[in-house]
Amino acid sequence: MDENILKDTSCIIDKREYRKRRKALFSKHNDLIRKILDAPFENKISWGSIVEDCAQKFHDKIAIKFEGRVLTYKEFNELVNKHANYFISLGLKKGDIVEVFMTNRTELLVIITAVSKIGAISSIINSTLVGKSLSHALNKTPGKFIIVGSELLDLFNSVKNNLDFSKDQQHFICPDNELASIPRKFSNLNQVVEDFPVINPSTTSSVRTMEPFAYVFTSGTTGLPKAAVRTHYGMFGGAYSYGLLMTDMSPEDTVYIPLPFFHTTALSVAWPAAFSGGASVAIGRKFSVSKFWDEIRRYDATIFAYVGEMCTYLMNQPPSPDDKNHKVRAIIGNGLRTEIWKDFKKRFNIDFIGEFYGQSEVPAVFINLLNFDCTLGMCSSPYALVKYDFDEEKPMRNEQGFMERVDLGEVGLLLFESKGTTEFPGYVNKKATKAKLLYDVFTKGDVWINTGDLLREQGCNHAQFFDRLGDTFRWKGHNVSTMEVEKILNTYKNVRISCVYGVKIPGTSGSAGMASIIVAGEFSKFDLKDFHLHLQSNLPSYAIPKFLRFRISLETTPTLKLKKYKLKGEEYDINVTEDPIYVLLPNKSDYELLTKDIYKHIQNNKINF
Repeated sequence: MDENILKDTSCIIDKREYRKRRKALFSKHNDLIRKILDAPFENKISWGSIVEDCAQKFHDKIAIKFEGRVLTYKEFNELVNKHANYFISLGLKKGDIVEVFMTNRTELLVIITAVSKIGAISSIINSTLVGKSLSHALNKTPGKFIIVGSELLDLFNSVKNNLDFSKDQQHFICPDNELASIPRKFSNLNQVVEDFPVINPSTTSSVRTMEPFAYVFTSGTTGLPKAAVRTHYGMFGGAYSYGLLMTDMSPEDTVYIPLPFFHTTALSVAWPAAFSGGASVAIGRKFSVSKFWDEIRRYDATIFAYVGEMCTYLMNQPPSPDDKNHKVRAIIGNGLRTEIWKDFKKRFNIDFIGEFYGQSEVPAVFINLLNFDCTLGMCSSPYALVKYDFDEEKPMRNEQGFMERVDLGEVGLLLFESKGTTEFPGYVNKKATKAKLLYDVFTKGDVWINTGDLLREQGCNHAQFFDRLGDTFRWKGHNVSTMEVEKILNTYKNVRISCVYGVKIPGTSGSAGMASIIVAGEFSKFDLKDFHLHLQSNLPSYAIPKFLRFRISLETTPTLKLKKYKLKGEEYDINVTEDPIYVLLPNKSDYELLTKDIYKHIQNNKINF
C-alpha cells in the first residue's frame, strides 16, 4: 500500500487545545466520570434498574414517540413490567434466551427491556437477513421463546423448515396492527400480557452490571453471522458516556433514531443516552433520505443517531433553504467521512458531532467527547496501533517476535488489551472467540483483541478511522463478510472460484462489494440474470456485489492466500484491465457491462449508489 496514504501528519491533535478541553470536561463532570469508572467493580447497575429509576425520576415526561403514539416513562415502565411478569409466569429466568425478530417500533424496546429485568438475554435478530444467514442466526442462539413481529412473519416462514425447534419452545406474534393474523401455534403477545401486574418484578435487583444483556449478530471477520455478547455495562456506558458526559441530555431533548435496533449504535448508544437525561426517543421505522428532515421537524428532534452512510446521503441531496430549519444541536454515531465532516457541520448547522468507534463484541470504545473534527475521539482503555504487513495480511513482528506501535500520523492495526474491564467477552462460539485474540504482542503472555480495523494515530489518545481489513467491508451501515459472500457465489453452478472484496465509490461511505470470478465453462454461456437471482435468494441486498470482474485466473501469495489487495487496488477501473466488468446500477434489476460512459458517470459522482 502507498506509503503516502499510510502517513498523514495534518490530522494530529493539538496538545494545548486537547489539555484545555479535557480540563474543562473533567472539571464539569468529575463525579460522573468516577461513577462510570466504578460501575463495573460495584456491579449493581443493570438496564432494568436504570429504566426503573427513569420511571421514578421522569415519570410524566415522554419516553417514546412512534408514529403518533407516545408513552411517558411511567407508562413505558409499566408496559415493560406487564411483559416481564408474564414471562416470569412462564418460567423465564436469568440466563435464558429470548429470540426477538422484529423491525423498529415501540414493542421491540418494551420486550428487550422486559427480558433484561429478569436477567434473561434478548437475541436480537437482524431483520435484513435472508436464507442461510437468517436460519443460521435463529439457530445459533436457540431461545426459550421466539417473538416474531407480524411484519416479518413471511420472512420467518421462508426459513422455518430449516430451524431447530425444541419441544418446549414457545412462539409469539407481536402484531404490528390490529389486522395482523395470528398463525397456529403462535400466541398474540399483546393480548396475553394485558392482565398482568404493572409493578416492578423482584428479579431486577439480582441482575448485575457485567452480565449479558443481549446478543447482537455481527458478520465479524469470517463466516456466517456470529452472536456477539452485549452486557448491561454497555447500556450503562451508553447512558452515562453519550447521554450525560457527551451531550448533556435533558427532558427538553428528543433523540431521533432511524437506525435498526439490532445495531449497537441504536441499541447501546442512542437509546440509553436519551433515557439517561429523561429525553424522548423518537423511533424511525427505517431511514429515508427524502423524509429525514421532515421526521426531524415532526418529532421536534434536538439530536439524532447516525451512521456515516446516512450523512453521505443527506449531503448528496440538493441544497435547500430548509437545511438549517431544525433544532438539532448534536448528533451521535459513527462512520462520518472525514472529507465531508466540516461541510456537513456547516451546511446543517450542527454544533457537536459525537462520533465514536466500537465493535459489538469488544468492550472498549473511542468517543469524541472533546468535539474535535475528523476523529473517532479518545479512548481510555489500553489500546495499540501496530504496524501491519499488507502483503502477508498480518501484523508485523520484530526480531524479538513482538509487535511495534506506529508513529504519529501513521496507520496501524487497532488492538485492545484483553484484561480488566476490557477483557474480551467473546462470541457464543468459543472457536470464533479464540480466533479474535492475539498473544505475546508486546510481552510474553499478554493477550490482545484484534479488531481487524486500521486507524491513524493522531496523538493525545485520539485516532482516525482508515479502513477495515481484508475479510470484511462496510456498506450501507452493515459489516459484510467477504467469506460469507464468497460461499454463496461459489455454490452457483457456473462459478469455479470467487474472490470478494470492498471497493470505494465516489460520494459514498464505506466500500461496495466487488467479486472477481473464474467461471466454470465458457463465459459466453454464463447466465448473469440467473446468477443475480441466486444472490438475491441467499444474501441481504447490502451484501450483493455491485461489481463483477470475470478473470481467467486469480493470483495467490506464497501462503496460498488470494491476493485481494492488488484486486482491491485496481477496483473496477476499466482502464487497467481487459477483463469484462459488470455493474449492478441503482434501481436496476440486472447486471450490465461497465462501459467507459458509465464508469465516467460513477467517477464523477453522477450515479448515487
